[in-house]
Amino acid sequence: MLGRVNHVAIAVPDLASAAESYRATLGATVTEPQALPEHGVTVVFVTLPNTKVELLEPLGDQSPIAAFLETNPAGGMHHICYEVEDIIAARDRLQQAGARVLGDGNPKTGAHGKPVLFLHPKDFQGTLIELEEV
Repeated sequence: MLGRVNHVAIAVPDLASAAESYRATLGATVTEPQALPEHGVTVVFVTLPNTKVELLEPLGDQSPIAAFLETNPAGGMHHICYEVEDIIAARDRLQQAGARVLGDGNPKTGAHGKPVLFLHPKDFQGTLIELEEV
């Protein structure tokens, strides 16, 4: 069911500073910031030959990333995103297996313009999982 790793997401308190660290210190290519109000975040992607790193910062006080940063003020790994061919089939299979899909269980449009779902971290060894349809 799982395809390749699409990205690893890191929550950061200051997106501009984090993006500049990746650009200047690591020599990485970083996309322009993209606000995603439906998800409560602003993101940039660090593009790598085999995957991406998503840097995300809260978009408003109600953002789930704001809550994450209250517990982890310096930031840290937030989630890992795997690709799936059919997000509805993946969701149905996971729910039948007892996994919890966050939110209302319906996909939202992610940063790449594709359907995404998040799976409860308590069902996956403490790791928040994002699924993205390819």
